[in-house]
Amino acid sequence: MFENKTLLISGGTGSFGHAVADRFLQTDIGEIRIFSRDEKKQEDMRKEYKNDRLKFYIGDVRDLQSVKNAMHGVDYIFHAAALKQVPSCEFFPMEAVKTNVLGTDNVLTAAINEGVKKVICLSTDKAAYPINAMGISKAMMEKVLVAKSRTVSPERTTICGTRYGNVMASRGSVIPLFVEQIKSGQPVTITDPDMTRFLMSLEEAVELVVFAFGHAQAGDIMVQKSPAATIRDLAQALLEIFEADNPVRIIGTRHGEKLYETLLTKEEYIKAEDLGGFFRMPADKRDLNYDKYYVEGNVCLSVSEEYTSHNTYRLSIEEIKEKLLQLDYIQGELR
Repeated sequence: MFENKTLLISGGTGSFGHAVADRFLQTDIGEIRIFSRDEKKQEDMRKEYKNDRLKFYIGDVRDLQSVKNAMHGVDYIFHAAALKQVPSCEFFPMEAVKTNVLGTDNVLTAAINEGVKKVICLSTDKAAYPINAMGISKAMMEKVLVAKSRTVSPERTTICGTRYGNVMASRGSVIPLFVEQIKSGQPVTITDPDMTRFLMSLEEAVELVVFAFGHAQAGDIMVQKSPAATIRDLAQALLEIFEADNPVRIIGTRHGEKLYETLLTKEEYIKAEDLGGFFRMPADKRDLNYDKYYVEGNVCLSVSEEYTSHNTYRLSIEEIKEKLLQLDYIQGELR
């Protein structure tokens, strides 16, 4: 599928971009373009990989022209550029809108103009029943990608998305914070011990995007089934891995935090297609013919099921340890 093709990753200097590079530079892909606004991280990444198939473009998704400049000859796009930190988005919500909503529209506009074959937009569990600015901006991003997918023939450009939960040890993950606290002898700070979060590795996040490439249709959002853990058990698992006995201190929830995350809302769960390890959430293909809404009606929403970090498979402490020990980051910290 990717043989001699050109792949552009927006926000490509982040943890996701590194995971994509690790996976695809081992294949016969033609070129990977890293599009981001941070020249220092680009230089670090250039030195790290030393690979001629990795090309770097400085620009900002907020600036349509800079996006267009990087898109000539691109076959596929992974759109990962985003403001992801929940607390900072609470204090600067318009910045989240500029990057996550308007930036996505710019990427999709440029992709359509340049005839890019397929675009995958990366979303988050916080976009389902959003209560914080980050989640609201990502929910709007999903609306933008679905709406944009209606404006172009899928034969020209297929636009779809993925939605997944917490990526372990990525930027914004609590795991590096816990490890730093454990190794420096500080108390491990927990917001709410009963808070649950989906847990997946970066490699699993990349596989979800690749799965979406092969199976998603225009406007679809693909969701990977993931196990979850409580924050209390996650902290305990890390303490046991590092053979530490640091005290645990409960500090209360931060700005915009939820007790649990949702990957599929009740409304989405009804129409989602179960693909084994994944759900495919098809786009609503109806137009603005209101007879369809009010005369013909639609599926009853009486089914009260949703897919959350509270009702998915709950990992035991031993299972969390097993999952954590698979991470290169944890292995590196243990050395």
